[in-house]
Amino acid sequence: MAEGAQVDEYNVYALIGEEGFVRLVGAFYKQVPGDAVLGPMYAGRDLGESEERLRDFLVFRFGGPSRYLDRRGHPRLRMRHVTFPIDQRARDRWVQLMGSAFEEAKLPAQAERVLRTFFESTASFLINKAEP
Repeated sequence: MAEGAQVDEYNVYALIGEEGFVRLVGAFYKQVPGDAVLGPMYAGRDLGESEERLRDFLVFRFGGPSRYLDRRGHPRLRMRHVTFPIDQRARDRWVQLMGSAFEEAKLPAQAERVLRTFFESTASFLINKAEP
């Protein structure tokens, strides 16, 4: 990607490549097992598979190869997350852990800005449970 070029959601992959998504998603899932909010949601699930699915989805969504679509079809995010009780607290914690993952992954600021915007809005969209 040319230096100084505008980064949008369709060319994040061109900027950070597969390796950038590997670092980001790996840093996120490394935090999940010990997290008091998200850890229980993943109990009994294969985190390696979850990590691969999120990475492949993000690669596709942000301009890379379509492995996710080839393997799983349309993302249908709300349907695929219905088994997770996502309230405001869980949404905020997911965004917080992803924020820590950004610190570790050290992506270019332009890519981080685009990804953070997407994560914030998508995490809100996936809320499927009211607070108690």
